[in-house]
Amino acid sequence: MIRMVLTWPVGSSTRVNDISDFIRHVIHIRGLGKLMVFNNNINNSVHRRRNKALGVPELIAIALGGMVGGGIFTILGISVSMIGVFTPVAILFGGLLAAMAAYSYIKLGMYYKDEGASYSFYKKTFPRSPFAASLIGWWVIFGYISTLALYSYTFASYAISGFYFADNEWVRKLVAGTVIAVFTLNNIWSVKGMGRVEDIMVYTKLVILVVISFVLINNSHTTIPVLVQNYGEPTIFSILVVASITFVAYEGFQLIINAVNEMENPDENIPKAIYSAILIAVVIYFVISLGAILAIPFEDIIKNKEYALASGADKVLGHWGSELVIAGALLATSSAISGTVFGASRQMAVIAKDGYFPSVLAKRTNHIPVYAIITMACLSFCLILTGSLKVILEFGSITFLLVSLLMAYANYKIRDRSDSSAIITIFSLLGLLVGTILIVYYEISTQIQQMIFIGGIYALLTLGSWLYSRGKLIQNDS
Repeated sequence: MIRMVLTWPVGSSTRVNDISDFIRHVIHIRGLGKLMVFNNNINNSVHRRRNKALGVPELIAIALGGMVGGGIFTILGISVSMIGVFTPVAILFGGLLAAMAAYSYIKLGMYYKDEGASYSFYKKTFPRSPFAASLIGWWVIFGYISTLALYSYTFASYAISGFYFADNEWVRKLVAGTVIAVFTLNNIWSVKGMGRVEDIMVYTKLVILVVISFVLINNSHTTIPVLVQNYGEPTIFSILVVASITFVAYEGFQLIINAVNEMENPDENIPKAIYSAILIAVVIYFVISLGAILAIPFEDIIKNKEYALASGADKVLGHWGSELVIAGALLATSSAISGTVFGASRQMAVIAKDGYFPSVLAKRTNHIPVYAIITMACLSFCLILTGSLKVILEFGSITFLLVSLLMAYANYKIRDRSDSSAIITIFSLLGLLVGTILIVYYEISTQIQQMIFIGGIYALLTLGSWLYSRGKLIQNDS
């Protein structure tokens, strides 16, 4: 995937005159790397490279814009409801799992140096298997659709958290759908105005989160030993389950590879940037979760898990604290929504052009994949309507765990060429496999209907990818 970055000419004036301009200024935060296309031959009026190569700080901003795109706002309530005081421990395990996944992405990225990342890696590693390329394409795209649904749901939860209808599920879903529609229309109408404010916006978001975390810790009303004594100790199994369920909070480090053709010294900077970004995300998540469990009563976190931080901050820090949390959540999720719509829709269009999605999704109007954008928006809204926050979160985590598992397998297959350690790769494979099994086992043992729903989605995705890969084979034979 080619990371798409549009910049204003140097020295130009960039005033925000209305809400449309404001949206265009902020939509690139998500990751910046999610703004991507596969095709190099895009008109320069749409795709412009940066004036200089990306260094490690810019690459870290790309990944953090993706990873901290709403994750902590989403996972905190669910984690505390399952394992209470040990939520920060689960976050550490989740970071370890992300590092396992990152190892193969780094090695494949350094070997192939292809912006297409997951889809291109599998396509090149298994050139004689159209089904492999089709399957990874379908799973990756629908993984992005699930994150789009997740961030929209979180945006809606925090946006209405201060109103009397904050707990009305249908109002929340309606607001989430409206948010998707707004950013969908914005992506269809214009790709101009996405400037080089992304690094500033990402780090501003991080500063807000750091301020929130330390303010919470400073206002703590209890201690870890007291919490452990009052709420008991969950098993290591439960902690690992939560680490796997919340894995989607680390989805985003892969975006660094999308900028491989725009960075300085990829062989050195890819591993530096990815591991640094994961470490920073782990620290941020850990500190915020620690501050939350020390300052906010568990009952409030669990009761209002869809907007736990905002609810807790209002009671502990007052109105300004709640407003700060809401601002951080809306900033993080709005950029995530638009960036996901923008980037994943272009990836969907390229996969369709390769013959693995309906051909209509490859059509573009003024270089904008309108049909792909609309399709992604509709599917994500359908997921919001049919599933709860937990279903969406778990579907996203399972999807990216499976994709990471397949990347680890691809890396193992070419480990000699990618200069990878067989031991580390096998260890990563086993870790990602265990993470996937833990989620599935948890779903089957506690919420079988939810697992059937998720399994049904995967069955449809696998069937669709098989049918299109079969059609590709027939086309190649003819």
